Amino acid sequence: MRCWYLTSFIVLAACGHQSPPPILAAAPPSRSASPLRSAVSPVTAPRPPWVARKVVANGSETMPRTLVAAPGEGWSQIALRAGVPAGALMAANGLAPTALLKAGQSVRVPAGRVHVVAFGETGIAIARAYGATWAHVVGMNRLDPPYRLEIGDRLLLPSKRQVAAMSIEERARAFRIDIDDLITGSEPAVDGVMTTAPRAARTRPRPVRGPAPAVATATANKGANASAAMPAANASAAMPAASRPLPALPAGSPSFAWPLSGRVLSGFGPKPGGRYNDGVNLKASAGTPVRAAADGVVAYAGDAVTGFGNLILIKHADGWVTAYGHNEALLVVRGARVSKGDIIARSGATGSVDEPQLHFEMRRGRAAVDPVKLLPARE
Repeated sequence: MRCWYLTSFIVLAACGHQSPPPILAAAPPSRSASPLRSAVSPVTAPRPPWVARKVVANGSETMPRTLVAAPGEGWSQIALRAGVPAGALMAANGLAPTALLKAGQSVRVPAGRVHVVAFGETGIAIARAYGATWAHVVGMNRLDPPYRLEIGDRLLLPSKRQVAAMSIEERARAFRIDIDDLITGSEPAVDGVMTTAPRAARTRPRPVRGPAPAVATATANKGANASAAMPAANASAAMPAASRPLPALPAGSPSFAWPLSGRVLSGFGPKPGGRYNDGVNLKASAGTPVRAAADGVVAYAGDAVTGFGNLILIKHADGWVTAYGHNEALLVVRGARVSKGDIIARSGATGSVDEPQLHFEMRRGRAAVDPVKLLPARE
């Protein structure tokens, strides 16, 4: 199994009897800057003020059983009695977050391991430690967007028996990371209090999509992430499809600009062979400055997402996120604040392409939208 080293400080622990690499220790750009390009100054900032924590899969086992709700007992109370999060109980019983618990109602308690979130742990790290994908954990526990964990939160994870019963391919999925995972599962746990109350309406991550090949001569997406079906026992955790592109920027959204000039090599949407492009690929010369499309904070800078090469994610106001892939070199680090137009990278041909270009995405929440429909017309 291929090991990845991310650059956002996430430390991921072992899945089953495999040993995943620690990830997310900040690293310099993967390629050295040439003398001709050294004039491009990186936007830097102090590293985030938290300490990466290695996740140990030491959650307490819970056995499958059925409980009967007592008079006046709510989801919080029966969750405490069951020893599992309320969201996981509701998901296991196929109930909506707004469902009321009635006296005498039978509630199925699922098998698994209950993990208590500690300081510095991330959703991706927790999921991988227990041999699950982050999307599986979100669906299994009915987590809310933006999926931020708090210290003391309890999560239901697969049991040792469930992990042992998984196929090699199912186990391998826990080691695959995509843009959606980084957007929702890479933030460290923040201060909070333990709670078993079900959170508000949940939105689950959608299926994983890899970058579409930019041109006919581009190398096929080697090992790109494909939509991974969940085990049959967890069908209720399946993810909905992506939302349709927004027709215009909503009020309150930041002002966006194109990250570089260059014709569109591959547009937004479905591609031959069942592929799908969640953004656009723009032609660029090697080393062309890539600029931030709007003010924001760098959420990720690294090369761990298969197919995208050196990738940057920037979070903006009003729930927007932009992605910049296939870069030759990254000039920002996680946590850096950038302004619209700041140079954040140099374009290149890393990842699944063999000619210089930029893969650019705009997302609001989890929905990828077509930049061509939202940004100023290109010359």
